[in-house]
Amino acid sequence: MPKAPSFTTNNVRSLDELRTWLAASREEILEPALPIVDPHHHLRETAHGRYLVPELADDLASGHNIRATVFVDSQTGHRRDGPAVTRPVGETEFVLQSLAAPAASRASAWNPCAGIVGNLDLTFGAAVREALEAHIAAAQGRFRGIRDPLMWDGSDINYGVRRPPPDRMNDPRFRAGFAELAPLRLTFDAWLFHAQLPLLTDLARSFPATTIILNHVGAPLGVGPYAGRRAEIFDEWRKSLAELARCPNVVVKVGGLGMLFFGFGFEHRDVPASSDELAAAWRPYVETCIDTFGHDRCMFESNFPVDKQSCSYATLWNAFKRIAAGCSATEKSALFFGTANRIYRLGLD
Repeated sequence: MPKAPSFTTNNVRSLDELRTWLAASREEILEPALPIVDPHHHLRETAHGRYLVPELADDLASGHNIRATVFVDSQTGHRRDGPAVTRPVGETEFVLQSLAAPAASRASAWNPCAGIVGNLDLTFGAAVREALEAHIAAAQGRFRGIRDPLMWDGSDINYGVRRPPPDRMNDPRFRAGFAELAPLRLTFDAWLFHAQLPLLTDLARSFPATTIILNHVGAPLGVGPYAGRRAEIFDEWRKSLAELARCPNVVVKVGGLGMLFFGFGFEHRDVPASSDELAAAWRPYVETCIDTFGHDRCMFESNFPVDKQSCSYATLWNAFKRIAAGCSATEKSALFFGTANRIYRLGLD
């Protein structure tokens, strides 16, 4: 059998190229009054371009009723010196500095980064307590949790510089650090791939007092050796998701579907996909999450600027609104606003 092609996330459009590409994807905003909390976006400046608060504000101004956002770990602004365990606190400091910059004033209308999910290496064990308290102090009331990425795959998929070992969730040092979250009312954002869901289920059962937010629907892969196996992978993912949902301390972020890992191929198109096309591709994953976890344990997310490789901010939220069109007003409120507001303790009315 020939070897499956490798996959890398390195060959993507720059943010400047995306700005031109996405200019052709103008759509009328659906349900413009529907309140939204965007519980997952990043701020970063990389070789692919800059996405800081001014660029975020451009997306927030697209016409949807964004009430607040949550910043999530971007590996940006870490301290260059001091104890290794506390160096990620520099990212929280960076976010606060970004919000205070004069160029960020236009974004204030949307309450950006009302919640902050930072990064720590939990394998430092109980020593992370000091770093957690430093994050909390630096965030000025905005700090809500940690994301210590877990994604691992045994294939040659290239998914960036962070490549944790496959047994990280079972590492006693990681679990000792994880145990420090609940006493401080902090959540854990779990970024992993679909084959790792059983490991997350075990972690959730071991720490029932810690709220775990599954990122990006649990990332059922569709590239590299997983390409052409969508039905098989979907079934495996669905079964693992159902077992995870038995843990009442787990909720799921419904999004990230614009990432290249899913293998939908929208990034290769000359003209960006419409929200109708996105909704058709994403619907099985979205509806499975909602059916499995319930509306009160699901929250739609943008995952920008990463998902910008597939669509614009306006088109992404239109796609979610199309998928949720049959939901009641109460169910829509939970999916777009209420679950994120509650889980991240944003205190919005």
